[in-house]
Amino acid sequence: MSAAASDNLPLITVAGGPGTGTTTLCKLLAKRLGVPHVYAGQIFRDMARERGMDVVQFNHYSEKHPEVDHELDYRMIEVARKGHVVLEGRMSVWHARLSGARAVRVLLVAPEEVRARRVAQRENKSDVEAVLAENRERETSESLRYRTLYGMDPADPAHYDLVIDTADLTPDEIADRVVAALPKAR
Repeated sequence: MSAAASDNLPLITVAGGPGTGTTTLCKLLAKRLGVPHVYAGQIFRDMARERGMDVVQFNHYSEKHPEVDHELDYRMIEVARKGHVVLEGRMSVWHARLSGARAVRVLLVAPEEVRARRVAQRENKSDVEAVLAENRERETSESLRYRTLYGMDPADPAHYDLVIDTADLTPDEIADRVVAALPKAR
């Protein structure tokens, strides 16, 4: 991408549940567009590890400790304000709104069984049913937390410019759809 086109690039937010392909897409977009990829999930996982918890435990902890989300929000909003980045996270659309940055907002979706298989494969787990249960528990916890803290459901397609079902698409096909939705350089 040319420097002029890169300068015109808005913030790109990507959200989606576990196993929808958000990280794969964001890495691919960052490489194609020559911009950084900032991932709220990795920051959240790091915060969980720092406290000796797994993600499910930390989600439950976060339900009673809103300072966890506030610290994550602060970091993500600061990144969003700068623009020219692929911002990944369930609340990235909210972060973009608060930052005031011009953004293309993307939501990835897929059936929960597909997502559980992907997560099991990624994490080398053989019990897909257990992963499905973990995903459901995680998403229930996050949904409660997000409604309480933000008054919104980040899985609601109404918040997004582009909603892509990733079940039958390759990462390159998904990235092509996002790039096609970006404003053209002037």
